[in-house]
Amino acid sequence: MSVTEKLKELGIELPGFNPPAANYSPAVRAGEFIFTAGQTPKQGGKLILTGKIGVEVSEEQAYEAVKTCAMNCLTILDYYAGGLDNIAEIVKITVFLNTEDGFENHAKIGNGASDLFVSIFGQHGCAARSAVGVSSLPGNAPCEIELVVRLKDASIPTKA
Repeated sequence: MSVTEKLKELGIELPGFNPPAANYSPAVRAGEFIFTAGQTPKQGGKLILTGKIGVEVSEEQAYEAVKTCAMNCLTILDYYAGGLDNIAEIVKITVFLNTEDGFENHAKIGNGASDLFVSIFGQHGCAARSAVGVSSLPGNAPCEIELVVRLKDASIPTKA
């Protein structure tokens, strides 16, 4: 089953692009790899949730916010890969979590991205992952993720 068919089966629609918040590209394609810029939980260019995990943001809210970040990455990848069906595998996920001191459940919240990618890409969505607590993120976002993916065919151009 193609990734496009899997998305339909799961009832997942890609969100629209969120414009970059500063002077950077949403992704860079280098040979058979795409590196995304960090994506926060935005919809329509606005953060849907702010605050520190464990203080203003619950672990359940943070898990869902990480999924939103992952969906934003998929939108970017769809364009830069020439379609999600050209993704061979998710290679690396980095999850940044805006947490209070002493927070320990980073891996549980990082699963918001991993669970989504495995549901879509199967074993090819089970990436190496780091989940890191930080003292702050842009706009007081609770989370941010970035990806490295490998393409099936590096000759397929980005979407027009």
